[in-house]
Amino acid sequence: MRVISGTARGKVLLPVPGMTTRPTTDRVKENIFNIIQTRVRGAKVLDLFAGTGQMGIEALSRGAASCDFVDHDREALCVIRKNIDGARVASRAHVHAARAAAFLERCRGAGYDLVFLDPPYGGKLLNEAVFAAERFDILSENGIMVCESAVADVLDPRISGGREYRYGAIRVTVLEKNGVNGIIKL
Repeated sequence: MRVISGTARGKVLLPVPGMTTRPTTDRVKENIFNIIQTRVRGAKVLDLFAGTGQMGIEALSRGAASCDFVDHDREALCVIRKNIDGARVASRAHVHAARAAAFLERCRGAGYDLVFLDPPYGGKLLNEAVFAAERFDILSENGIMVCESAVADVLDPRISGGREYRYGAIRVTVLEKNGVNGIIKL
């Protein structure tokens, strides 16, 4: 696991010990950033279910203005802080120890331009997080959410209506805010 591009390019990131965290593979991460590349520079980013923090760190390395990293696991939070320091992006990073739903409620109307959602597979947490993000209006006017899930996960029809990309057993869904109808596909 490494930073692919930008100011921290090549920096190797630490993993979270144990089996509680499933980091996004470099191949999938590179494809995600190819898809969203024009949306990163200057963006206000949220890395929800941050794990190692690699998605937010990659965004900061590529010129995002700031990133909030959210996780509730103590080991993950420690690794996120070490990875942020190692990538030298700490001045634009904020780490929050919180459960996703509680954090989203607290940041109502935050105006994030880019949100990464990569919860444990199974679909339930992803569905809940997307609809909480919509309910609490956390996206900016043109904000997008990048959702990672297992292909086998059952997603709400509104989520599975987004632009989908498949990488083996992994599905990436990109959703965009629509001021009239909430969250729609990109």
